[in-house]
Amino acid sequence: MNYDPIDSARLYGIGQHQMLSRRDILRSGTMGIGAVALNALLSCDRASATLARPKILPTFPPRAKNIIFLHMTGGPSHVDMFDPKPALQKFQGQPMPAEMIKGVRFAFVSPDAKVLASPYKFQRHGQAGIEMSGLLPQLATVADEMTVIRSMQTDEINHGAAELFMHTGSGRMGRPAMGSWLTYGLGSANQNLPGFVVLMEGGGTASGKNLWSSGFLPTIHQGVRLRSGTEPVLYLSNPLGVNRKDRRDELDVVRQLNQSQFETAYDPEIQTRISQYEMAFRMQASVPDLMRIENEPKHILDLYGAKTNQGSFANTCLLARRLVEKGVRFVQVFLDGWDNHAGIFSSLPRKCLEMDQPVAALIKDLKQRGLLDETLVIWAGEFGRTPMVQALTPAGETQSPGRDHHKDAFTIWMAGGGVKAGYTHGKTDDFGFRPVRDAVHVHDFQATVLQLLGIDHTRLTYRYQGRDFRLTDVHGNVATEILA
Repeated sequence: MNYDPIDSARLYGIGQHQMLSRRDILRSGTMGIGAVALNALLSCDRASATLARPKILPTFPPRAKNIIFLHMTGGPSHVDMFDPKPALQKFQGQPMPAEMIKGVRFAFVSPDAKVLASPYKFQRHGQAGIEMSGLLPQLATVADEMTVIRSMQTDEINHGAAELFMHTGSGRMGRPAMGSWLTYGLGSANQNLPGFVVLMEGGGTASGKNLWSSGFLPTIHQGVRLRSGTEPVLYLSNPLGVNRKDRRDELDVVRQLNQSQFETAYDPEIQTRISQYEMAFRMQASVPDLMRIENEPKHILDLYGAKTNQGSFANTCLLARRLVEKGVRFVQVFLDGWDNHAGIFSSLPRKCLEMDQPVAALIKDLKQRGLLDETLVIWAGEFGRTPMVQALTPAGETQSPGRDHHKDAFTIWMAGGGVKAGYTHGKTDDFGFRPVRDAVHVHDFQATVLQLLGIDHTRLTYRYQGRDFRLTDVHGNVATEILA
């Protein structure tokens, strides 16, 4: 059995950032010979103290190498986009059937809220006949590449917790994000860029940086946010008067000092700091070239609707393709504006118009470059919206109707990366309220994503505070029906 100095340190109540040197132990004078023996054991395997990644290989043949996760923050309305419910017309303006809403908790609406039908026409598209509303004419052109899951369920009813649950497997802060788990398990295929990159368009997310945090994993696995503009990564540029050779000389000295400290303290975060300094130095050369989307051919810019002189979601989708093309393992893209409590029939069309062309272009662009088969594209919100209207006044008036949060049923879709093309999975009831066939919990979704990258979700674990943690927490089943 291999000895793990980190586990031994935890056994004696010593945190990863509190490991004691021999000098510290002898100076304390309170721990005696047992403490000296412990410190000798802690020094027997310095390499394992870095905890950069587990020594495991994929346990299944991987179907995908990279992921682009397009997160639509706010909760897109499944009954207006991907899950047609003609029965809502019949019940328009009436309360939901009492047996359906008994004991159900809502974020804002009351259980007796009236049914609100979708005004959008749904049609079948592609050879597979996947149904989508008229809000999505461009996505309709790639219907045969999509796996649509209509039976998603989550445990959380509010944005912050539901975002965390989707990305970290827990509705509470402190857990590693999916991208962190994957770089921990598989590493990166690019030495000049981080393995986990975050792109954001709009006002942000309810949970902020927690959605790309490494949690209790070593911080080398944390997501790195790239921004539009002259400084894509904050504090990456050299100060005025410092050239590249000066920076290299400075980093060499800092590396020697950090390595010397590591050989005394064996703190894995010291190794993280060394590697991150080196990554930042390499990124100074790689990132500016990466961000120059103006170097793309005009027909590619036109495909996405990208604008080289301003930021946009189209630019973000194009940049996501450039990142996976360079071997970035996990690209997390956020687009906000889907929280339609009011004015849904004016705001939702605008948001779909912003999203539709760039996402369809991303699928087409990946496919024509031979990258779609190895890149899993995920489109998902944190939950769906109610089939009932959210009243905006105490009198119950709905002059500008919206929909409330809905955790018990929503739709996501995936494309490429080993999923069935042109396939619809799961079914909800006539109201789009609950799954009636093939329900997929968020942990099932996460287990499936890991399997597509060759990992058994029960084996990708990290021991922290006395127990083994994993992305899927303590349950989750692979949705084998969606695998190609």
